[in-house]
Amino acid sequence: MSLYALLAGNGPSGFGYGSTAEQVTEGLDLNGAHILITGCNSGLGREAMRVLAMRGATVIGAARSLEKATAACEAVEGSTIPVACELSEPASVRACVQAVKDLGVPLQAIIANAGIMALPKPQQLFGWERQLFVNHIGHFILVTGLLDSLAADGRVVMLSSAAHKGAPKVGIEQDNLGGERGYTPWKSYGQSKIANLLFARELARRFEGTDRVANAVHPGVIATNLGRHMNPVMVAAMSVAKPLALKTIPQGAATEVWAAVHPDAAKISGEYLSHCNVAKSSAQGQDMALAAKLWEISEAKVATL
Repeated sequence: MSLYALLAGNGPSGFGYGSTAEQVTEGLDLNGAHILITGCNSGLGREAMRVLAMRGATVIGAARSLEKATAACEAVEGSTIPVACELSEPASVRACVQAVKDLGVPLQAIIANAGIMALPKPQQLFGWERQLFVNHIGHFILVTGLLDSLAADGRVVMLSSAAHKGAPKVGIEQDNLGGERGYTPWKSYGQSKIANLLFARELARRFEGTDRVANAVHPGVIATNLGRHMNPVMVAAMSVAKPLALKTIPQGAATEVWAAVHPDAAKISGEYLSHCNVAKSSAQGQDMALAAKLWEISEAKVATL
């Protein structure tokens, strides 16, 4: 456990910075539950899948290819179903939606865990900056496509990040979705993460009056292969910091798992969660007018794909 975790303690939920995915699910029986998670083949997604399957859930593990998903699913004990879901390819995401629907089972949770981070140079997909497209639009297609399969008390968990606070001052640059103007890796990554947060808030608003919930989570700062595009100096700095402040992968997976299955999280909706507790986001991350506008823009974009 890091020095920071020892000093931070636990929050109102009884869990905190140092809690692991195993600890937040201790005593839970998830037999009969079906949970979809993207990015199951590495890092937080792999650990979340391992723990959820260990607690009895059937985990539908999505990765960029069926081969990667299959290898990941075969590496954990318990009930798993591999599916392909390349978030940068709308056809692949829609095929994943259909494959999950064909299972004919209700989903207790959808964990939108996968993503890319801090691309060193600007790239575009279908006219949008690549990080914004993959992290937001890819999951937008997936989640909205599976709402009919979500259980009556199902949960949607979007992996956001404290990096959303580094998004542009307006939150979402609606006149620069392609990222051609003033690209920087972290600002664009932050924009994709505030998009995940705003999507969760708007989805929660649409769930009002039902038992469904949607939340966004900050997993913490963890050394995973998500940072493969980071410059060597930052990677070296993270290596030095790891014993002091960085979370382990089991700790990093805790909040998304807690939000997806813990009984105490069943009535929390439209929130930004950190260290298994409700936290405060940026002002732009709480802008419901912006959340509604982003949904509108995203729907219009998806209709063209």
